[in-house]
Amino acid sequence: MTQQQYIDEAEKVLLHTYNRYKIVIEKGEGVYLYDTDGKKYLDFMSGIGVHAFGHSNRELNDALKEQLDKLIHISNLYYSVPLIEAAKKVTKAAKMDRVFFTNSGAEAIEGAIKAALKYSYIKKGTADSEIIAMENSFHGRTLGALSVTGNEKYRAPFTAFCGMVKYAQFNNLESVKALLNDKTCAIILEPVQGEGGINPADPKFLEALKKICEERDILLIFDEIQCGMGRCGEMFAWQKYGIKPDIMTAAKALGGGVPVGAFLMTQRVAENTLVAGDHGTTYGGNPFVTTAVSKVFDIFEKENIIHHVNEITPYLEEKLQDLTERFACILTHRGMGLMQGIVFNKPVGEIVNRAIEKGLLVITAGPNIIRLVPPLIITKENIDDMVAILEQSIV
Repeated sequence: MTQQQYIDEAEKVLLHTYNRYKIVIEKGEGVYLYDTDGKKYLDFMSGIGVHAFGHSNRELNDALKEQLDKLIHISNLYYSVPLIEAAKKVTKAAKMDRVFFTNSGAEAIEGAIKAALKYSYIKKGTADSEIIAMENSFHGRTLGALSVTGNEKYRAPFTAFCGMVKYAQFNNLESVKALLNDKTCAIILEPVQGEGGINPADPKFLEALKKICEERDILLIFDEIQCGMGRCGEMFAWQKYGIKPDIMTAAKALGGGVPVGAFLMTQRVAENTLVAGDHGTTYGGNPFVTTAVSKVFDIFEKENIIHHVNEITPYLEEKLQDLTERFACILTHRGMGLMQGIVFNKPVGEIVNRAIEKGLLVITAGPNIIRLVPPLIITKENIDDMVAILEQSIV
């Protein structure tokens, strides 16, 4: 079939919750994807920050194939070796003490919210807690995750809220202080906002939030679903700032393409929150997905991925600065590590479409921002190719 025939067939059966681009991807290799017509695309969105090692990483694929022939799923009524190994590696890398594996990032957020609410319930004996979230944040599309997503566009049609959520301005400490009261049980934010426009947190803002949380026994929750797993130059972005949260979520690159998420916490929190029966999942942490998690951390260490991110980032930022200076329609660029945004003075939808036509996959982060979240293995040559196509696409 032609690509259009495939698309026509898809539109007959898929629920239309995505405005998909008119290409049908068939395979991937390294930093490239190929459609059903054989056209090659340079991938600077990596499944939206999922494929840290690019596509079809042989070591990861072989580990999954081997596990596939052993055991895929057993439920959480039993232990498995991959589960134990993955838990040890992720808690060590995150410098946290306890982990719960989920099926997605949104589910990780749900678990983090429940843990914070239970912590407050044990402490106060009442369930009337409040959570402070940030404007322009994005934490997922399930109802609990939507409740802490500070974007009315996503939240408006859905009225279910987990407790009472209030929204402060990102990087504005006074707006947080204005919302604090005796019911506040947690503050949740992304150290680097993704969907909200690639906005890194101000270090002093995070320092002040940490101090407030310690003084008031409020839990600090960091959403590391997109900005974590090496993307910002440390395994998790909070390590770049040196501000450790009480609860942290992870997903996307955690499984290297296999659907898996996690929420993690310190021992202090773990001892005063969820217990048997409070939370669960049928599929979460099964032997197949935790084999992926375990191998992902092995590859990070073996290939020295974080060192490469820190080595290649200055070159990417240099090229983005050059673009900014040469095109009047570009206002600025911002980000951290290999999570970068190019801010335009106009909508960028057509620029993205032209880039796709020319063989470059990028995405947006709001109407006027092009988001770059490439595989962490990109080279200077890949960056040069990306810039060359963007130059041709900006008109």
